[in-house]
Amino acid sequence: MKKIVSVLLHITIISIFAACTFDYGESGSEERENPDLVMENVEYVRIRSSDPIARFKAERAERYEKQGVMKLHNFSFEQYGDKGTEVNALGEAGYASVIIESGDIFMDNGVRIVVDSEDIILETKQLDWKDEARTLASGDQNEVNIYQKSGTHFIGIGLFVNARNRTLDFSGNIHGTFVSEEEEEEKPPRPKAPPKRPQTPVDSDEKRSESDEPDEEDEWERQAK
Repeated sequence: MKKIVSVLLHITIISIFAACTFDYGESGSEERENPDLVMENVEYVRIRSSDPIARFKAERAERYEKQGVMKLHNFSFEQYGDKGTEVNALGEAGYASVIIESGDIFMDNGVRIVVDSEDIILETKQLDWKDEARTLASGDQNEVNIYQKSGTHFIGIGLFVNARNRTLDFSGNIHGTFVSEEEEEEKPPRPKAPPKRPQTPVDSDEKRSESDEPDEEDEWERQAK
């Protein structure tokens, strides 16, 4: 789960994107509703040691300087491994709000996160990441679906994840199906029943001839007499 939440922190540096337009509206004591920075169809690739480590996309990004907030619409991300040749995590949300100073992130309007290295797919309406506490929460009333390739599927209410100790809890009901791959692999196959041997029919004449032949004991008795 650390891999899920750590990749989200990179979006706080999205403000360095190029192709930006600025709004120099009049400043006042009241907070302005218009963003100070607007970006359309933005894409950002995070590079480390000449290798890409993450890619972020958004149809629209808005930065509000006074509030210290970056708002992202139709936001998606990919996190790379193996020197940028493999995607080991990806996600998307209809909306994301980033508190620039704290690094807190709120995602809404349908959230989906896939982490292949952890074999987990998470789907829910919204998620709230608290950077200092290193926690991820869906809200007490929101339903969360968790899938695995083995066929495991859980549905729970009120997801809470602590990324420091890698724990996952639900505040409400949880139900679903758990499939253990280890148990399936260790389970020995059932032995097949041996095929039945066909019975060869015996002719009635053969039965009579066999019964008419004298036993060895009877022959010795006649010779003795």
